[in-house]
Amino acid sequence: MRRVESGERWSLFDPKVVPHLSDLHGDDFDAAYSRAEAEGHAMKQVAARDLYARMMKTLAETGNGWMNFKDACNRKSNQTLLPSNIVHSSNLCTEIVEVTSAGETAVCNLGSINLARHVGDAGFDFEGLAETARTAVKFLDAVVDINFYPTPESAASNKRWRPVGLGLMGLQDVFFQLRLPFDRPEARELSVRIQEEIYFQALSTSCELAQVHGPHPSFAETRAAEGVFQFDLWRTTPREPARWEALRDRIRLFGLRNSLVVAIAPTATIASIVGAFECIEPQISNLFKRETLSGEFLQVNRYLVRELKGLGLWTEDVRNRIKLAEGSIQSVAEIPQELKSIFRTIWEVPMRSLIDMAAERAPFIDQSQSLNLFIESPTIGKLSSMYMYAWKKGLKTSYYLRSRPATGIAKTTTTRVVEASKDVACSLENPETCEACQ
Repeated sequence: MRRVESGERWSLFDPKVVPHLSDLHGDDFDAAYSRAEAEGHAMKQVAARDLYARMMKTLAETGNGWMNFKDACNRKSNQTLLPSNIVHSSNLCTEIVEVTSAGETAVCNLGSINLARHVGDAGFDFEGLAETARTAVKFLDAVVDINFYPTPESAASNKRWRPVGLGLMGLQDVFFQLRLPFDRPEARELSVRIQEEIYFQALSTSCELAQVHGPHPSFAETRAAEGVFQFDLWRTTPREPARWEALRDRIRLFGLRNSLVVAIAPTATIASIVGAFECIEPQISNLFKRETLSGEFLQVNRYLVRELKGLGLWTEDVRNRIKLAEGSIQSVAEIPQELKSIFRTIWEVPMRSLIDMAAERAPFIDQSQSLNLFIESPTIGKLSSMYMYAWKKGLKTSYYLRSRPATGIAKTTTTRVVEASKDVACSLENPETCEACQ
């Protein structure tokens, strides 16, 4: 990324010639890479910006080939105190970043808190969140002992590190219930406070488990053994430093039962089951069709429906115009501007805000977060700037790049749809009749 920024060239090596590079990061990688270049081991050299542009082109075309940052993953990991412990990769969904080796295959035990169930008349229920987090960590830790391991390497890794990944879902539900636009300062502050509480309670519970059962076998090899928390690695100060200092002292005394405790996984299936919005993302649309193995289901934003009913605006005409706008309410004149701000879709929320919010909560996530990025009409220029910004903000990983089809479909509720410049018969409720939908 530095060479992209400065317009330099990038060298491509045969991994058989420089096998040690995969086990290095940071300054050690830089030195070994430059030395290999100087010794003439490069098989080919290309402009770093050309290679980066190819990567962006692949992302735009497929949504895959996720940009993850090895230096950030290693520098900000509790497991990498010793130079021999290296994070080589993430899991598929990019929220799990753990050390691996020839003898250890990283494993993690995941769970997600439904934030939507932690909002009451008085606002967000942090006491309830703390209780849920503490209960969840105990359950997740027990999985380490009762789980089935398909290989000796996975069993060895999980028993030695005992990592768990407590995540969340329904952040958008919380903002809807509190009537907060997704990226308003109050919403961003609440997002960080929620993440800090989960991290604190997870570490506290892990320390209590260590006091009873002993710390995980590799505790001495972790940064926590030296009193270092994730937010220290980000050079961030928590809200209540006094309670963190007390916890730091307890961890030095008793250790931790788990080397890692927090990871925000994608929650597509379980969020649908409990009726919440996925993980940390804004809503895709106020009205959309979900396809599952059980069939197709029309889903409507119940929070918006409640607001519009209260204003007497949940009429057939308004519903039709929301459908025509593919679930957006921004063009419906009757709807107040306040609601338009609250009920924006992901296509109407700046990606800079989404990246900023991810960076703001990251000091309280000792693994990583499945961060989808969304751009309606991707170009190499837009993507280049977006991922460069994510790298500069210090993010460890990113997930899918989501974009919309080049030919959009404007739906009506009766019999017509405009697809590109062609009219075809269609019905939102009966997409099998539409050539475009098929």
